[in-house]
Amino acid sequence: MLKVLWLTLYFIVLIWSGIGPKDQFTWFLEVLPAIIGLVLMVISFKNFALTRLLYNFILLHCIVLMVGGHYTYAEVPLFDTIANWMGSERNNYDKIGHFFQGFVPALLAREILIRKDVVNGRAWLNVIIVAICLAFSAFYELIEWWVAVASGENAEAFLGTQGYIWDTQSDMALALVGAIMSLILLAKYHDRQLAKLVVNSQH
Repeated sequence: MLKVLWLTLYFIVLIWSGIGPKDQFTWFLEVLPAIIGLVLMVISFKNFALTRLLYNFILLHCIVLMVGGHYTYAEVPLFDTIANWMGSERNNYDKIGHFFQGFVPALLAREILIRKDVVNGRAWLNVIIVAICLAFSAFYELIEWWVAVASGENAEAFLGTQGYIWDTQSDMALALVGAIMSLILLAKYHDRQLAKLVVNSQH
């Protein structure tokens, strides 16, 4: 039942996102990670099902990507309104996306590393998780650069810098903050979910 609800929400938002997006090229680039993520989860579900907590946050991250793809990150209406309230000209929806780029991968990395027993000691586990998230964020910035070089002006909406010269650095900083907050806020609850997963797999 929960699997059906998850997939229903995913495809409702994906279909809405794909109907009349602001820029078709940008839409494709922004939702592609969500589509790849779904394919990987379907392929791995039988042999490596994830915790419910992680599935829920992956769905939320996918929705963030799909909303950004529909409007382009620089033109999400709600964040235009927030910018006006704050007396700013910049739409900061992209910063939500980059925060999630650290928050959710931290949870995913944590789950894989713990379940595969890759790292000894929780301190080193946290260090490696944060390092993985920073590496992922940096790689995504490289992808944005490669797309910009390959497509020229068509990539402006995908980059979403909005004239901010420190956009790349602030994106990676927010991914770092997201990863650290994920570990601080969710580690104990995540451990309980992982324990349930072990118990269920033994029955």
